[in-house]
Amino acid sequence: MEAFEVADGNLGLLEGGEEALYQQLLMQAAQEQQENQPAASGSLKIIPKPGFCLKTKAQEGDKVFINVCTAENMPPPKDMTEAELLTLLDSDDPTGYRIPMSLGEPHAEVDRSSKGCTAYDVVIHPTFLVKIQSSQVFMGFFITIVLEGLESKYEMTLDRNWVILKNKKFIGTLPEQTIRSQSKPWIMEMDSSESMPDMVSADKKPLISEVSSQSAGEERKSKAPQPKFTIVQEPPEGYPEFLVAEIELPKVKTAKSVTLDLGEDRILLKSRADIYYLDIYLPYNIVQEECGAQYNRKTKILTITMPVQPQS
Repeated sequence: MEAFEVADGNLGLLEGGEEALYQQLLMQAAQEQQENQPAASGSLKIIPKPGFCLKTKAQEGDKVFINVCTAENMPPPKDMTEAELLTLLDSDDPTGYRIPMSLGEPHAEVDRSSKGCTAYDVVIHPTFLVKIQSSQVFMGFFITIVLEGLESKYEMTLDRNWVILKNKKFIGTLPEQTIRSQSKPWIMEMDSSESMPDMVSADKKPLISEVSSQSAGEERKSKAPQPKFTIVQEPPEGYPEFLVAEIELPKVKTAKSVTLDLGEDRILLKSRADIYYLDIYLPYNIVQEECGAQYNRKTKILTITMPVQPQS
């Protein structure tokens, strides 16, 4: 594997690197300004600590470095053995294992040749870093998830011929990141050949059906049209164990274009290019970290399953 060395920290001052250094300084100034901003409500700041650095390339051939870092206030993933992971990956539902991580914004850096490059910071829990460093199976799985996550978030293509730097734990700076203190559901996209799970039967009574745009008790913050939706409870009578929302999104081609936020008693959905906007309150408080979402590209329906908090 390729080694990577920086002699004295003056990498950006080498002749011919003025433009790359200028871009780096601009990005660092913007990051410092962002770090001085107080964390928004429902979020918290994390301070990344270096773990290891991955080197790859973008589709255009530009160098990309991925700083894998740790932070104690990142939640750890569920503990799992190599055998359990391999069994899960061979199953019909390989999405059952999720790795909490924060994918940071790109920051401009310069490499040892004084050429511009881009670095991304990925933050995980320290115990999971120890796990992937001691297991090739978990390391390969983790890096695959990271590359796919960056590609999806920043709409790019990354080379799978990556290397881990031997003598450099990170490239550039490690700015603070702001993460959500309340979980955000991951939307699993189903292929058009798959059928939607039969989670909602026709005889269940809808709690909310096509409510008005003022249903959240506030003026809508977007001019995008509100999609049709229904929300039902299970069981249909009495206090529910969970709520199931079905949202019709006929103009959405992929789940990547949809942003879904679940509050304790609220659903907020946005889509790119202002295709749809939905902001409604729920009749019960939900367990946010246990919610799940599926988007069926064939039916164009987003299904959200939301466990309800027990009665006090």
